[in-house]
This record gives sequence, structure tokens and C-alpha cells, in this order.
Amino acid sequence: MGQFFDSIPEDLILWIRKQEVFWVATAPLSPDGHVNVSSKGVKGTFHVVDGNRVWYQDLSGSGIETISHLRENGRITILFNAFEGGPKIARLFGKGVSYEFGTPEYDQYIPTSERLPGSRAVIVIDVHKVGTSCGWGVPLYKFVSHRPTLNSWASKFEAKDLAIPPPASPEELQNGGKIADRGMKRFWRLFNAQSIDGLDGLLVANVTPKRAESGDWKASSEKVDLKQLMGVHKEKQVNLKTARSVVDVGRMNLQLLIGILIGMMLHAFLARVGYFGLHVRQISNSFL
Repeated sequence: MGQFFDSIPEDLILWIRKQEVFWVATAPLSPDGHVNVSSKGVKGTFHVVDGNRVWYQDLSGSGIETISHLRENGRITILFNAFEGGPKIARLFGKGVSYEFGTPEYDQYIPTSERLPGSRAVIVIDVHKVGTSCGWGVPLYKFVSHRPTLNSWASKFEAKDLAIPPPASPEELQNGGKIADRGMKRFWRLFNAQSIDGLDGLLVANVTPKRAESGDWKASSEKVDLKQLMGVHKEKQVNLKTARSVVDVGRMNLQLLIGILIGMMLHAFLARVGYFGLHVRQISNSFL
């Protein structure tokens, strides 16, 4: 049976800190608006302050739904699932607020040394209700590793931003300074300005003159052992090669069959042409 609490129990806090992935659910006030669910899984981004406050580092992506919804109404739910060990589901219901990159509040939560590439905001949630349930329907999965792709991609974009000279005048500073054509701030302006329902997205991070001075992400982020992953998926690769071999053999057999059929049709055609020519000559000779 499900249980509800007014704050996160201590044993649940310990369990939450061991999880590798969580989900965030928000929605606009409009009945026609789109309810959003986002998965989050970069290690070290989720933090528990105490039983009634949590926060996470919001990394860049092609959407801005969570921040837009929080600015409008503040409602948010965080979901955790147990994929290993005993079954469990935990939901954190609360009111959230976002502090964008370039604000003093952001710096209080995320110092430069702990900032991940592409970090655009910190999402702070005041939890007023916690729900747990059995989770018997959740399948078992074995955790392999976090993906390095997002950090790697964001690092390249932020490197473009750092290559641009800082603002040279107060006017340029007020307008956010120059931005790189393929930099992160350009990406924020293009893809993170509004939600899919037209609600405001980023308002500060995309125009702030503050520069992303985070160091090389590889110093603190996990790397994927490609050799290990190749070993994990070796059987799948072998099966794929076998399947391709079967397809190739089948294709060769089909080509051979088509060739035989074409040869038979051509032979029959030539035979009929030869018979017709002989018949014409016989008729012609009868008139001579």
C-alpha cells in the first residue's frame, strides 16, 4: 500500500542519493497546455538539502518546459524508481522556482568549480508531500554508465562562447555582449526562449554577460568505458552480423533466381523468333 509523508524520511533520503535517474513532471495552467515529463540522469546534479527541500542542476536541452511552467505556477513533481534491489517508487510533490545562470541565487547553489557544462539554471523545490508505493510493475535494469554525450556537446558550445571577447562597453554589457554563432548562448536564444505553448523560457541566462568559466568536465564527470560497452553488447553485435550474413545469402540467391528466369525468358523469345523466321522463309519460297 502507498504511504504519504509531510517530509522526506531519512531512509528515503539515503535511497534517493543512490539513484542514477529521476523524472520531472510539470504542466501549464491552460487546460489545452502540454503536460511535460523530463528524464534527468547526469550524475551529481540532484541534491537533497533536508526533508523538505531539494534542488537539481538543470542542464541544457532543446526544450524549456520545466522552467516555463515553474515561472507560471510553480507546481512540480519529482519521481524516482527502483531498478535494482527491492521495488519502490517515490514521488516528491512541491513548489519549485528556477534561478538562471547569471543570477546571484544560481551562484549560491552552484559555484564555478561544481558547474557542469551547459548548466542553465538551478531548480529549487520546497517539498510539501512525499508519496511512496510498491513499484512491482517497474522492470529490473542493470545500470551500466552515464552518457558523456551531453557534457561533451555542451563543452564545445561553451568553448565557442569563451572564444568571444568580453563586452567592451557598458552598452554592450547591457545587451549581453557579443555571442558566438555556434555557442551556448546562441543555442539558448534559439531553442530555450519559449515553451511549446508560448510561455517565457530563459530570461537571464541567454543575455547575461557572465561567462561560463567551468573547467574541463572530464575532471569530474564519469567516462564511458567503450571497451566494456563493446563487451556488454558483443552478443548483440554477433547476432547482428549473423543476421546480415543471412540477408546477404538470401540476396545472392534471389539474384541468381532472377538471372535464371531472365535467361529462360530470353531463350524462349529467341526460339520463337527463330521459328517465326523459318516459317516466313518457307512461305516466301512457295511463291518462287
